[in-house]
Amino acid sequence: MPQLVLASTSPFRKQLLQKLGLDFVTDSPEIDESRLEGESPEQLVARLAEEKARAVAARQPQSLIIGSDQLAVIDGEILGKPGSHDRAVTQLKAASGRRVTFLTALCLYNSATGDSQLEVVPFGVVFRELSDTQIENYLKAEQPYNCAGSFKSEALGIALFERLEGEDPNTLIGLPLIRLVRMLEAEGVRVI
Repeated sequence: MPQLVLASTSPFRKQLLQKLGLDFVTDSPEIDESRLEGESPEQLVARLAEEKARAVAARQPQSLIIGSDQLAVIDGEILGKPGSHDRAVTQLKAASGRRVTFLTALCLYNSATGDSQLEVVPFGVVFRELSDTQIENYLKAEQPYNCAGSFKSEALGIALFERLEGEDPNTLIGLPLIRLVRMLEAEGVRVI
């Protein structure tokens, strides 16, 4: 089996990939994640997932490279990672009582053959109506300033939701494992 490489420094993605029980290493892709002019949210996440995988492939020959990227979209606008308390408050107020779509792109790149598989997997989150106090309490508890959409669904963020809409809850955290298993199998890697 070729070396499996996760092109990410995200502890959340690493934790998700560990669920599959496969040996893998991580490698930081270090790419420019700026949006190109006219690029749709779907095009952006797909491009970034593939660029991450290809950037790592240059250092990891004879490997299967997993690249992933995620962003949150509300009414066609990208929410991104807030980076600050004030931006997180703004994001959660905008999401209150509404549906937010998380787009997670997944690329499996074979550095030996140059073949790649790429998919963008949507996942919907319908937020509860949130009061200012609930938003402040949540942000103080979790400080999700490096998370797209300003929450961590794998922790207290679940209390912000009315319901989840998608086929794989791992997608919301940042790595669609159901799709990844299929991609790995297409490369001859048996998970079970």
